[in-house]
Amino acid sequence: MSRGPLHMIGNAHIDAVWLWQWQEGYQEVRATFRSALDRMDEYPDYVFTADSVAYFSWIAEHDPALFDRIRKRVAERRFEIVGGWWVEPDCNLPGGEAFVRHALYSQRWLAEHLGVIATVGCNVDPFGHNATLPQLLSKSRLDSYAFLRPQSHERELPGQKFWWESADGSRVLAYRIPHEYCSPGGEISGHVTKALQQLPVTTEPLMVFYGVGNHGGGPTIENIESIKQLASRDLFPTMFPSTMRRFFDEARTAADIPVHATELQPHAIGCYAAHSEVKRQNRLAEQLLLAAEKWSTIAVTVGGMPDATPELGHAWKQVLFNQFHDIAAGTAIEPAYEDARDQLGEAKSIAARLANRSIQSISRQIDLPAEPAMVPVAVFNPHAWPVSATVELELGYPAPLRGAIALTEGLDGRPLELQEVRSAATANGRRRVAFTAELPPLGYQLYTMRPGDTSYHSGRPLESHTVLDNGIVRAEVDPRTGWLKSLSIADGENLLPPNRRNAIAHAQVIDDDTDTWSHGVRSLWNTVDAFEVTSVRRLADGPIRQLVRVESAYGRSTLVEEFVLDAGSDAVEVRVTIDWREQLKALKLCFPFALDDAEATHEIPYGHLVREQNREEVPSHTWVDVSGAGGGVALLNDGKYSFAVDGSKHGRPVLAMTCVRSPVYAWHDPRQLADDGVYEYLDQGIQRFRYRLQPHAGDWRAAGVVRKAAVLNQPVTPLVECFHRGPLPEQQSYLSVEGPGADQVVFSVLKKDEDDSGAAVLRGYETTGRAAEVTVEFLGRRFDTTFRPSEIKTLRIAPSADDPVVEVDLLEWDPAKPPPGVIH
Repeated sequence: MSRGPLHMIGNAHIDAVWLWQWQEGYQEVRATFRSALDRMDEYPDYVFTADSVAYFSWIAEHDPALFDRIRKRVAERRFEIVGGWWVEPDCNLPGGEAFVRHALYSQRWLAEHLGVIATVGCNVDPFGHNATLPQLLSKSRLDSYAFLRPQSHERELPGQKFWWESADGSRVLAYRIPHEYCSPGGEISGHVTKALQQLPVTTEPLMVFYGVGNHGGGPTIENIESIKQLASRDLFPTMFPSTMRRFFDEARTAADIPVHATELQPHAIGCYAAHSEVKRQNRLAEQLLLAAEKWSTIAVTVGGMPDATPELGHAWKQVLFNQFHDIAAGTAIEPAYEDARDQLGEAKSIAARLANRSIQSISRQIDLPAEPAMVPVAVFNPHAWPVSATVELELGYPAPLRGAIALTEGLDGRPLELQEVRSAATANGRRRVAFTAELPPLGYQLYTMRPGDTSYHSGRPLESHTVLDNGIVRAEVDPRTGWLKSLSIADGENLLPPNRRNAIAHAQVIDDDTDTWSHGVRSLWNTVDAFEVTSVRRLADGPIRQLVRVESAYGRSTLVEEFVLDAGSDAVEVRVTIDWREQLKALKLCFPFALDDAEATHEIPYGHLVREQNREEVPSHTWVDVSGAGGGVALLNDGKYSFAVDGSKHGRPVLAMTCVRSPVYAWHDPRQLADDGVYEYLDQGIQRFRYRLQPHAGDWRAAGVVRKAAVLNQPVTPLVECFHRGPLPEQQSYLSVEGPGADQVVFSVLKKDEDDSGAAVLRGYETTGRAAEVTVEFLGRRFDTTFRPSEIKTLRIAPSADDPVVEVDLLEWDPAKPPPGVIH
C-alpha cells in the first residue's frame, strides 16, 4: 500500500528561555527568521512555519526592515504563522483566563500588524494539554491543533489525528506529530524514516516537521536539498514543502475520524511541582490582574478614572511570556528565574497600583461625616456573588484606637465582634484586628470602629486545647502526629480515618532522584521518612479566630502549619511555612479520608475533571475534591499544582499535594550527576502558601467549592478611610447574578474592551457540567443569558443602555463576521 502524501513543515522551534536567558532567545529569533527569509529567496517552493506572537513583536520593535520582509512573505503565504498564542506556554499550569489572553492579545496583534490571524493551534513542546483547550481554541478562531507530547509510548490515542472535544462539545482537529519537531542540520533521511515508523500506513495525508530547533536555526540548505532527493526515491512517499493549514484542510476531509474527549497527558509529571516560587508568583499575578481589571472597569464609570486597558495588557503579556513551558514548568536554568521574578513582579506591581487607584477612587466618594475617634473601613469584594470573609486589618501608627474597640456595620448598624491578631509589625504602635465581613456582590460594605466596649477580644492562648470548633466545622489536632484526629461538619461523622500508630504520615518525605522533568516517571510517592512534631501550641481562642500552631522538622528542614478556624467559616485554613534544605527529595502533604466509594474531581483551567485514583501525579489548580457516599472534603490552595490520589487504601482515598521538589536546575536525563559535582537545587529555602480543608455533605457542586476557591485566591480588600462627604452609600454592588443557575456560573472577568469603544466585556463559565439560566445586573442594566454545560461565554456590554448585550468570541469579535483587519 502506498503512503502519503507527506506534508513537510519547515520550522524552527525556539525556546525563548531554557538553558539560556531571554536575551539570548531574543537574538536567536532574529537570526532564525532572517535565515528562513534567506532560504525563501533561494528556493521558490520553500515554506516556513512559525508560532509565538511574542517573537514577531520582538522583531517589530527592534528590526523594522526584517519585519517588513516577514510581512511581505506572510502576504505571499510562504511565511505561515500558526499557534495564535503569545508563546508556547505550559498547557496545564496557566489559569483559564490566561489561555484566553494568549489568544486575545496575539490574534489581535497579528490582525493589526500582519493582516492575518492564525487558524491552526500549535504547541509541539509543552508537556501535556488540558481538557478545556478545544473550547478555548475554537472560540479563538483556531480549528486545528498540532502537538507532540504525550508521545505514543506515553499515551495511546484513538489515532494520529482525531477530533479533540471539550466537555461543552467544542472540537478541533488534533494531530500528534511523529518522532520530533526538529531535525539534524544535514540530510534528514533518518529523521523522516523514524517519523514514518510512528505513522499509520495510509493514503491519507500525513505531516512531518523538520528544521534545526530548540535554540532556533530552522531548515538548512542540506535539509531542503535532501527533501527533494528523498521525494525521488521509491522507499519514501510523495513529500513536499507545505503548510500546516494545507495539511489540516486535506486531513479533515477523511471519513470516520475518531473522537478523544479528555486531556492529553502525561509527560514530565515533575513539572507540576518543580520551582514552587515561579508557580505561586504566576498564580498571584493572574489573580491580581483579574481583580485590578474589575475595579478599573468600575472606576472608569464610578470614580472618573482613565481607562487602564493598555497598562493591563502590558502586564498580562509579562505574565504570558513567563508561562512559556520551560519557565512555568520549572525546567530552565537558575538565572532565568531572576528574570521571571522581575517580570512577574512588574505585572503584579502594575495590577496592585491600578487596583489601589481604582478602589480608592470609589471609596473617596462614600459619604463619611466627621466623627471624633471613629475609624471607617470600606471592604471591597471582587466577586460577582455575596462573600462572607474574615478581614484582617492593620491599624496605623500611632494606632488611632488604643484600647478596646467597638465594631459596627455601617455608620450606625448592628454591632459586631472583633478580635486582635498577631501584627506584621513587632514595633509598638501597630495593631492588627480581625472581623467577619458580609459583603455584597462585586462591591463594598462600610464598617466603623470606635473606642470600645466588651465586644473586643484579644483571644486566650491556651496551651492544652487542640480542638477547633465554631459550630459549623469541628477539627481536632493530634499533638503526637501534628495532623488532625478528626474533621467533621458540626456533629457529623468524622471524615478522617483513626490515627493509629501505623497511620499514614501527613508530611511525607519522598525519595526523588529523577531529573527536573521526572522523565519516565508517573508517580512521585517513594516515601522514605516523615516530618516529626516538635511543638503544638494554641495561639488564639477568641470570638473570631481559633488557631493551633504545629511545628515539625526533618533533617535540616522545618515545617510550620497554623490551623485556623474563623467564626462562620465552613473550612479549616492551614497557613504553611516551609524551610526546605533537602536535595533530591520531595515533600508531600497527605490527607487520608474515611470515605467509601470516593470520586476525585480536579479543577482544570475553566473546568473540572474526574480522574483515576492511581497514585499518579496530575496537574490541578485551585481545588481538588474527594467525595463519597457520606459527603466529602475539598482541598483548596493558593499556589500549588501537583496532586495525586491513592485509592488503594482499603477502598478509602489518600489525597497528596506535592509541595516541594528539589532536583538540580535544568537537569535532563540521561545526564548523570557526579558525586563530587557542584549543583544548584530547586526549592531551597522558605516558601509560604495556604490551603483550606472544606468538609461538606453532598458533592462539591452543592458545597460551592469553585467559588470558595476563588475567594481564597482573590481575597477581599479592606481600606481604612477618612472623613469626606460624597454621593455613595454605605453599601454598593456593581455586578450581581440571579436566577436558577446563579450558583453554577462564575463570572471571572470584567474588563474594558480592547477596541476602546467604552464597552465592557464580561466573561463567565458554567462550573458544574449542567445547563444554566441567569439574570445579570451590571451598573443598573439587567439582562438574561444562558450557558450550555461547561460553556465559557463572553458578553459585550455597550456603553449605551439602548444597545443590546451581545455575545462575542474570546477575541472580542462577532463570531459570525470575519476578523477585522484581516486580508482575505
